[in-house]
Amino acid sequence: MKKYTGYLLVGLMSSMTTLGGFYFMNESGNNPFITDANNSKNGDFQLVDYKGNYGYDAPNFVEASKKAVHTVVSIKNYSNQKQQQQQQFDPFDFFFGQPEQQQRRGQQQQQQPDQPSGMGSGVIISQDGYIVTNNHVIAGASKIEVTLNNQKSYIAELVGTDPSTDIALLKISEKGLPFTKFVDSDAINVGDWVLAVGNPFGLTSTVTAGIVSAKGRSINILGKNSESPIESFIQTDAAINPGNSGGALVNANGDLIGINTAISSPTGAYSGYGFAVPTNLVKKVVEDIKSYGIVQRGYLGIKGFDLSNDQAVAQYNKEFKKNIKTQNGVMVTELVSKGSAIDSGIENGDIITEVDGKEVTSFSSLSFLVGSKRPGDKVNIKVRRGAADKTYTITLKDAKGGTKIRSKADLSPTEILGAEFEPLTERQKDSFGINYGVMVKNLDNSGKLAAAGVQDEFIILSVNDKEVSSQDAIEKILKNYKGRVSIKFADYYGRIYTKGFTMD
Repeated sequence: MKKYTGYLLVGLMSSMTTLGGFYFMNESGNNPFITDANNSKNGDFQLVDYKGNYGYDAPNFVEASKKAVHTVVSIKNYSNQKQQQQQQFDPFDFFFGQPEQQQRRGQQQQQQPDQPSGMGSGVIISQDGYIVTNNHVIAGASKIEVTLNNQKSYIAELVGTDPSTDIALLKISEKGLPFTKFVDSDAINVGDWVLAVGNPFGLTSTVTAGIVSAKGRSINILGKNSESPIESFIQTDAAINPGNSGGALVNANGDLIGINTAISSPTGAYSGYGFAVPTNLVKKVVEDIKSYGIVQRGYLGIKGFDLSNDQAVAQYNKEFKKNIKTQNGVMVTELVSKGSAIDSGIENGDIITEVDGKEVTSFSSLSFLVGSKRPGDKVNIKVRRGAADKTYTITLKDAKGGTKIRSKADLSPTEILGAEFEPLTERQKDSFGINYGVMVKNLDNSGKLAAAGVQDEFIILSVNDKEVSSQDAIEKILKNYKGRVSIKFADYYGRIYTKGFTMD
C-alpha cells in the first residue's frame, strides 16, 4: 500500500505543479491556453490563435509534404542467392541495423527467392523517369523494382553509380511523372527547417521534420566502398530510419536539398542525427552519369591531413618535432606523381586554406570543393606558407593523370574491372601449385571484380576460360568485348571460385 501511496503522491504533486504553472502563466499573460468568461461558455479553455502569443508564424509543412511525397518512391533490391552468399560485410549495417540481425534477415530471404534482399527510397528528378537513390540501396541487385506513391510499380534500369558519394541513378519507362526540383544546398543555413521523406521500415510516404544541425559533416563511412570518398553531409535531426536511404531531404517549400544516406545510431534506428548528400554534389554526379556514363572527377594530387583534427595535429607535431596549432585548413604532406598539384608550385608543408575563394575548413570540405570539379577545370588554390599567403591556378587531372573528359566507352577493360594486375612470382606459383595467374592489386570497390566478390591479392586464373599471366592478356581478351564474362580466381587460401558478370 505504501508503494501505491508513493505513486499517488507523485501524481498529485505533478498535477499541482502543472496547475500552478497554468495559474502563473495566466497571471503573467503568457498562457497558451486562455479563459475568457465574456467570450466562452462556462469558462472553458480556448486555444489562442496559431501565432497569437508567440509573435511569429508557426511552421506549416502541409504543402511541402503534399509536394514531396509524390516525388519519393520505394525501391526493392532483388539479389540472387549466390550474390547474397558472397556479399561482403556492408559498413552501412552499423548505421542501418545491427550486423547480426542483417545477416539473419539475409539468410531468411535466401530461403524465399522472390523476396527482396533490401529496401530503400528514391527521388524522381525528371518527368521522364530519372530517379536518384543511394548506391548502397541497389548494390548487388539483379533486379530493381520501383513503386510510386500511387502504388504503380516498374522494373528500373540502373544508369550508373558513384560509390565515392554513395549516389546511384535509375531510369523507369514513364512520362509525365511528378518530380522534385533541386535547390542550392550551399544556401541553406544551420537552423533551417527541413523534412525527411521516405519509406522507413516499409512504411510508405512517411514525412518527418527537423532542422539542419550542421553542414559539411564527415562521418568516415564511404571509405570502405571507395578509395576517394567525398563526405560533406548535411546533418539533420529529422527522424531518419532504415528504409529512408535514398529518400528526399527537402526545405520548407518541398524542394530538394539532399539525399538521405545514413544515421548515426548505436541501435540501427533513429537516435538523434541523420546525414544527407547535398544536392549540389548530387546534381553534378547525376549530370555526369547521364552525359558520360561515368562520373568525371578532378583530383588535386596531394596527400595531407586535417588541421582541425586535434589528434592528427598532435601526431604530426610529435613525429616531425613541429608546433603546428589546430586550425582550419589541410596540411600538404606529399605531392602525388602525375597529380595536378606537383608542377604548380605547391610544396610539402603548405596549408591549403581556400579553393576558388571558398574556405577549406577540413579535409572533407577540400574533397567536396575539388571533387565537384571535372578534369580540365582550373581552380585557384590559396595556401599559407609560413606567414605568407600564396595563390596558385591549377588545372585538375583525373585519377590517371589526364585532363580530358572521358566517357564510359573510353575506359579500358581493366578500368571497368576495377583493378590492376601483377604477374605472379615464382615463389607464389610454388605456394599455390600453379604456373599461371595474376595478382589483384589496387582494387576499386566500384568495379566489376569487387561486385563479383574478388578482393585485393586474390589471384585471377582465367578469363572466359583462357588462362592469364599478365594484365595485357586480360586487356586483349576483353577489348571491345560485350556480353557475359566468366572469371576463375583463387582466394588467399587457394580456394577456387568461378563468377560471372556482364560487360556492356
